Amino acid sequence: MTDSDVTISMFERVGGRAAIDRLVDRFYDRMDTLPEAKTIRAMHADDLGPIRDVLKRYLTEWTGGPKLYSVEKGHPRLRQRHIGFAIGDAERDAWLLCMHGAMEETVTDTAARQELDRALSGLADWMRNRQ
Repeated sequence: MTDSDVTISMFERVGGRAAIDRLVDRFYDRMDTLPEAKTIRAMHADDLGPIRDVLKRYLTEWTGGPKLYSVEKGHPRLRQRHIGFAIGDAERDAWLLCMHGAMEETVTDTAARQELDRALSGLADWMRNRQ
């Protein structure tokens, strides 16, 4: 087997669990402080601790790391889980603003950051459920 035969997961490319934890923490820190994120911040409980943990487990698994989300929550069913929240272009854009900033701060591998950005942007766009 050669090096080119080995696939490196996004989880490994961004730096593993510690990097995912930093990414999610910076994401929610930005959501908690940016005026542009006020609307999406209001969709969350006052205590962001539990949802930080959920997103950390989800992104760990989604990027190819250990299965920390599905063993507890089952299939993600993201649209179903978010259907009670009005998510339109403005909410998607606010979410992406927080995530883009968090990625800029925490994901040092430029190619991995760009690839992750494309994937998360597609996911955020798919989550829209309002005009």
